[in-house]
Amino acid sequence: MRIAAAADLRFALEELLDLYRRDHPGVEASATYGSSGTLFSQLQNEAPFDLYLSADLSYPRALREQGLVAPDGVFPYAVGRIVVWVRDDSPIDVERLGIEALLDPSVRKIAIANPEHAPYGRAAVAALEDFGLYERVRDRSVLGENIAQTAQFVQSGSADVGIIALSLALAPDAGGRYWEIPAERHPPIEQGGAIMRWAADPDAARAFVDLMLGTEGVELLSRYGFEQPR
Repeated sequence: MRIAAAADLRFALEELLDLYRRDHPGVEASATYGSSGTLFSQLQNEAPFDLYLSADLSYPRALREQGLVAPDGVFPYAVGRIVVWVRDDSPIDVERLGIEALLDPSVRKIAIANPEHAPYGRAAVAALEDFGLYERVRDRSVLGENIAQTAQFVQSGSADVGIIALSLALAPDAGGRYWEIPAERHPPIEQGGAIMRWAADPDAARAFVDLMLGTEGVELLSRYGFEQPR
């Protein structure tokens, strides 16, 4: 079973896969991570994935409209959150400054995910516009191909601060500090998935979805800052 997954799931999904393999030892399960928009484009061309986990529910719905999804194959699974994030060794007091951390004189580069194909990038831009800061910081922005690369820009020092997924800020050994952007400052990041029409083993894919949406899956996702769909 091959999963195409949004990069914000990188750590949570690996734990979910461990739980899945525990209960389904006969199924080979693996995940490929990327921006939701890029994976969406690949699936429109029938890329060989059985299951799609997007950071934007509209992508699975669009695939369903195009006849590319198994019957009853679309499902919501979480609502994501975004944070302003710096490395542990950063002099910026992000917890106190909040969004104003982006205006700190030491900040030369600000990492966000590319809003063209990354839902977390679109949420970041929307929040910056809501705070009235987008035009002030736009020229200092560096764009990650996906939200995981955006975090890597900050981790490597290529950017001084970033707006990333809460799920990545809460990952083991993330090595950073953050301030959570209030949910009302940007449209909700409604995340959803789809079982593809050409899934090699639809039952295996549905079993994974059942795990993800069940008690164990919900508890695991909540530990990574994901909220339940409204």
